[in-house]
Amino acid sequence: MAATRHLAAILAADVAGYSRLMGGDEEGTLERLKAHRRELIDPRIAEHHGRIVKTTGDGLLVEFPSVVDALKCAVEIQRAMLDRSAGTPEDKRIAFRIGVNLGDVIIDGDDIYGDGVNVAARLEAMAEAGGICISRVVRDQIRDKLPYAFQDLGEQNVKNIPRPVRAFVLGTAAVAALPPVAAPPRPSSTRQRVRPRRDAPRLSIVVLPFANLSDDREQEYFADGITDDLTADLSRISGSFVIARNTAFTYKGKSIDVKQVGHDLGVRYVLEGSVRRNGDHVRVNVQLIDAETSGHVWADRFETDRANLVEAQDAITARLARSLNVELVRDASRRIDREKAVDPDARDLVMRGWAAWYQPRSEANTREAQRAFEQALALEPRSTDAKIGLATVLAVTVANGMSSSVAQDKARAGQLLLEALDRDPDRAMARYAMAVLRQTQNRLAEARIEVEKAIALDPNFALAHHSLGQTLLFMGQPDAAIPHAETALRLSPHDPVVSTFYWGLGACHLVLGQLDEAIDFLRQARAANPQLLAHHLWLAAALGLKGDLDEAKAALAESLKLNPGIDSVAHWRAQRPSYNNPAFWALLEQTGVVGLRRAGLPDE
Repeated sequence: MAATRHLAAILAADVAGYSRLMGGDEEGTLERLKAHRRELIDPRIAEHHGRIVKTTGDGLLVEFPSVVDALKCAVEIQRAMLDRSAGTPEDKRIAFRIGVNLGDVIIDGDDIYGDGVNVAARLEAMAEAGGICISRVVRDQIRDKLPYAFQDLGEQNVKNIPRPVRAFVLGTAAVAALPPVAAPPRPSSTRQRVRPRRDAPRLSIVVLPFANLSDDREQEYFADGITDDLTADLSRISGSFVIARNTAFTYKGKSIDVKQVGHDLGVRYVLEGSVRRNGDHVRVNVQLIDAETSGHVWADRFETDRANLVEAQDAITARLARSLNVELVRDASRRIDREKAVDPDARDLVMRGWAAWYQPRSEANTREAQRAFEQALALEPRSTDAKIGLATVLAVTVANGMSSSVAQDKARAGQLLLEALDRDPDRAMARYAMAVLRQTQNRLAEARIEVEKAIALDPNFALAHHSLGQTLLFMGQPDAAIPHAETALRLSPHDPVVSTFYWGLGACHLVLGQLDEAIDFLRQARAANPQLLAHHLWLAAALGLKGDLDEAKAALAESLKLNPGIDSVAHWRAQRPSYNNPAFWALLEQTGVVGLRRAGLPDE
């Protein structure tokens, strides 16, 4: 779809001193920030007809159709934050900086771009903690409509904006002098409508984790496996936008508001259901819900057994496709497996393997996943699913530096994937695993071909988009990589590995010399997972290049705690074979390497 333009009021906000707050109390800061979003900020934005375009860990970008609505929302948030933080110690207090601008924006998919957005971000940086900064055009628009006493800062030269910007500020003291604001209205359970994002694709959907109604709680993996399969099936409907399973599973076991889920994820439909298994007998209940109205589009029950479970899942997907009046593109691989009737016990073990693999990444969970796939393959040597599962575990383990037998694991993963793809070339996960394997071999052109095939087979495969972005980055094409990293975030904003998505964006911006953006994304990567060395090391590089040497040295020290062996630029380069690509290393030498030297990392 071609990008379009329109005039919009843009609100940009971030948390002042976020790194200091996270450094002092990471978990507490995140919990307080989530509470402010949930109880104040998001409801206030919805009340004033705003649309949250994106969030960036400590900040957010919001679009409003009206300048008056945007500014009223900003003032009410800042005034309410003063009251909410009144009893909080100073060193734990969260305060936002907010910038508001009116300008022409480019709409491209879910995102907005243009000078209108850039100016809002620069105004935000000029605001004090708890205050608001606006442009002259905003001041002119609200002059006779709102009673706020903004102070004229005059013309300001700001980064990447060719003309000076006339800025006006409302400081914390002026905000505090305003009357308290009422709490945002609570949505009515029967009449209040929470609209999904207006640009949600027509065929956008999230498959929530199916509930396990079996008496045996160990059957949880079975319900999860059906959820995974349906997510993959729906991704094959032409033109669909399906939220990645890793984000969908963050709702598992929680009481949810369907309307809010639709709004948060930007989808029009929610598919949910339950599974009851008694021996070989399986009952699946499914319902499709309109996220805007909470009305049921359809609901049905499917009775089957383990041997015929694939047919029941096909029937569910076909019913959904008919309900949405779209053509269903069936999964050829399922027909292949049905033709040769793979042992249902082997299929059961494959489901156990994926259930373990999708748990938080640890050595124990990885071993459990590998053991289940090995057992499935021993039971049914022709199982394509078992081969793909085992190869994925081996390839990703090598890529993450966790393999104790790198050469053997690479060779076995490669052989399994060749066998699987020879039997069924249309498996997105197999193509993704092959791309990961080719990255570990520094065969980047082949990695790109494989991951592009994975995305063609499943356009909603978040990890594949991330992997393509990473591959393009290592090929020396960071500009081309950024949209794929952004797509991964859009498809799976709550992914357990979302920190790597942020790292990918940060790395791209770093080698492009866009240091503010790089530091922002790398801080988000570190906050999402402080246990990964790369997040600290790349942040140290970005901070060092910018000249923030104290923080750069601290980040470098954290990386050395996690892996004392990465104690030189040479060892850093040797850590990843893909770093040796000449085009990528040339970019890195001019940016990240310079930053790490300034932070104190020696060359050898």
